[in-house]
Amino acid sequence: MKIAFMIIIILAQLIPAFGQDQDTLLMEHFNDTNNWEPLLFPKIASHSTYEIIKDNTNTVLKTKSNASASGLIYKNTFNVSEYPKVKWLWKTDKIFTKGNAKSKKGDDYPIRVYIIFEYNPSEAGFGLRMKYKLAKAIYGEYPPHSSLNYIWANREHDKPMILSPYTSRSVMIALQSGPENVGKWMTEEINIIQDYQEAFDEDPPMHASIAIMNDSDNTGENATSYIDYIQIFK
Repeated sequence: MKIAFMIIIILAQLIPAFGQDQDTLLMEHFNDTNNWEPLLFPKIASHSTYEIIKDNTNTVLKTKSNASASGLIYKNTFNVSEYPKVKWLWKTDKIFTKGNAKSKKGDDYPIRVYIIFEYNPSEAGFGLRMKYKLAKAIYGEYPPHSSLNYIWANREHDKPMILSPYTSRSVMIALQSGPENVGKWMTEEINIIQDYQEAFDEDPPMHASIAIMNDSDNTGENATSYIDYIQIFK
């Protein structure tokens, strides 16, 4: 009886843990970068750097830019309808003095996390299919359908959602603005579907990936930022 009772207790402890695992697609603690690959951009020769470091007892992702731009992108796509929530912990050592989310010259951020939505030809109209077909012929693959950029902006804006100065298919969402929380670990949690509907007034494409970037190619500045973890969940 005593053994049976102990088994029941152990199972009771394990069942919630298994349930939590089923609700989480990715829990990235950055012990390594095996789940990620470089995200590079045409015509940008100077790349930002990404490395795993120790922060007390934790491992964290350290990102550095110096008049540079590149990112890390999660190797797999995921269904945003099944896993619409993302949570992470980030920190930056500075904001860019020349940064401005509304201009191309100021479109840099010491840290950003963004969701990149896949283009699906079967869901596109004729004109859009031709446009993406041409882009694929030039670059060898389809460009993204759209993106949500969650940024650490250098200043307050009149609206938290800002249309990218480069394309109407990308919206910047300022989760942090200005210097108030520089040097502090800040927790963020977002709902992809809700944000996409507000940003584009339509439902998002089904599949997406997630990327991290520290970029300063437009402003020519430099910054060091960190991410402790990223979680994608229901």
